[in-house]
Amino acid sequence: MPTTRTERRRTQRLVILAVVVALLLAGLGYVWHTVRDFNEGFGSSTCRAAASTYTATFNPDQTANAATIAGIGARRGLPARAATIALATAIQESKLENIDYGDRDSVGLFQQRPSQGWGTVEQIMDPVYATNRFYDALVKVDGWQTMEITKIAQRVQRSGYPEAYADHEGEGRALASTLAGHTPGGLGCRLDPLEAGDHRAGPVVVARDLEKQLGVRGVVSGDQVEVTASSAQQAWMVGHWAVSHAQRHGLSTVTVGDREWTRVRGEQGWSWRAARSPVPATAVTIR
Repeated sequence: MPTTRTERRRTQRLVILAVVVALLLAGLGYVWHTVRDFNEGFGSSTCRAAASTYTATFNPDQTANAATIAGIGARRGLPARAATIALATAIQESKLENIDYGDRDSVGLFQQRPSQGWGTVEQIMDPVYATNRFYDALVKVDGWQTMEITKIAQRVQRSGYPEAYADHEGEGRALASTLAGHTPGGLGCRLDPLEAGDHRAGPVVVARDLEKQLGVRGVVSGDQVEVTASSAQQAWMVGHWAVSHAQRHGLSTVTVGDREWTRVRGEQGWSWRAARSPVPATAVTIR
């Protein structure tokens, strides 16, 4: 009889323990889902570029500036290595922000100084001008294609802290690879949905900036820009450029071939999905 009573008590304790564990797991599951939903609904607008072992995360404005830097490099016919150097330099110098202040008279994405002959303040504050001036200086350095990034950036920038450039080489590679179109679907942005009254640059402005920065011609068709690229790689370069500029230009959808990026607040904005209206592999639609 005592044995039966003891076994009954042991069974009761096990049942109670199982119930407690189940409740704890249910509570943890609820908390996890709550945190996930909070992040999905209220996370900050961010863009992410992932290529091979490298990942870079920046805000939309920084990413748009990165796309401008990489796009101009491509327009000039420079290899992705040049964009990696330029991007790592701009990350170190300004965090990819087009700032109007800096050490002494330094301004802009690359913190170029008017007193050192880079141009006027107004010129340097134009990202297209500043980027072209950086590449102008870069290609004049013998061996820049194989030189260590600390050495080449120092030769161009004449910085007091050349070792710091190497800290951002991984981020520069992730951005350069995706923005050059080498990593299809590797760049996405999670952004708030467009609402009435939000800024929309319009297809004419998008086509103008696309040609100015990438040298690629887009055709305005209604409320969208259509591009016929020379290759699938160039199509992804255009597509990633458009996503990078989605916040700045007020864009909601970008389609490359059979893949589509849609403007959403949650983490789905970092990914490309099957397109609702597929286009040829070398075609891009931006709207």
